[in-house]
Amino acid sequence: MHAEFWQTRWARNEIGFHLNEVNPYLQRHWPALALPEGSRVLVPLCGKSLDLGWLIAQGHAVVGVELSQQAVEDFFREQQVQPHVEQCGVFSRYRSAGLEIFCGDFFALDARQLGHCQALYDRAALIALPPEMRTAYVVHLGKLLEPGTPGLLVTLDYDQAHMKGPPFAVDDGEVQALFAGAWKAETLEACDVLGENWRFLQRGLTRLDERVYRLGAP
Repeated sequence: MHAEFWQTRWARNEIGFHLNEVNPYLQRHWPALALPEGSRVLVPLCGKSLDLGWLIAQGHAVVGVELSQQAVEDFFREQQVQPHVEQCGVFSRYRSAGLEIFCGDFFALDARQLGHCQALYDRAALIALPPEMRTAYVVHLGKLLEPGTPGLLVTLDYDQAHMKGPPFAVDDGEVQALFAGAWKAETLEACDVLGENWRFLQRGLTRLDERVYRLGAP
């Protein structure tokens, strides 16, 4: 997707992908990763997710990456936190206790800027990207993180004949192919959540499968 697409979505407040609560899959499955306190967690395409605050509350140092300046500023305003803002290459870096967010293009971030991260959390990044960008996304993750870095991945799968993304359908076969080599993707939970999502029912979907993966060493 072009940057203008997402900037427009945020400007029009067309952010149905944003959850007004902490993701229940995160709360249910993250503790099993058993990460040391203080581990740095990378959250690509983080938006203004409340998951950021939850991860901080677990004792992590969280590093988000988000294209939309509005999303980043909305996050800090809604959390009633005044961040320190500085320029870091082509990024504006927003920092507060336990959190830094790089505002800019995820694909422009390099490992030197990011620093060492011990974990990954992806709830809405992979499924926000069209097919031609998903391989590039995983390849870039491989440049930023060590192989087998533990993490949690949440995906959606549905019949795209009924609806175009985003969010895009990413089936299990594609996940396994994308992460093969540097990671192992283990399914932790899979369920049809169509009945809980009236917007998707209205668009003619007959199923909406959410799948949660634990990422780790192959």
